[in-house]
Amino acid sequence: MKAYRTINLEENLPTAREAVAALGREVRLAKRHGIRLIKCIHGFGSTGRGGKIRVAVRRELVVLQKRGYVKAVIPGEQLSIFDEPTRRAMAYCAELRGDSDLDRHNNGVTLIVL
Repeated sequence: MKAYRTINLEENLPTAREAVAALGREVRLAKRHGIRLIKCIHGFGSTGRGGKIRVAVRRELVVLQKRGYVKAVIPGEQLSIFDEPTRRAMAYCAELRGDSDLDRHNNGVTLIVL
């Protein structure tokens, strides 16, 4: 069984509200199937200032972490072998070591540790 899953919340151009609802569904589904990590692609916004989906998704992930549904959240810009939370996530799920966004400082993704 794969312990790592990628979801694309910007696919089909949803509203921020629709993207947050999809995030909730994906987190519940992943937990049910024993997935350890989710790489969430939310984009950075076409203006380069952050994008509504990115902001809404990251805000929701803080809430999910406080409620205990999510163990950790690692923004793509911190996803680095030099970052302690990233190293812990790699120890938790070795598949992360081969991720294409590792050490790329990608603001358009967020790693979710379940």
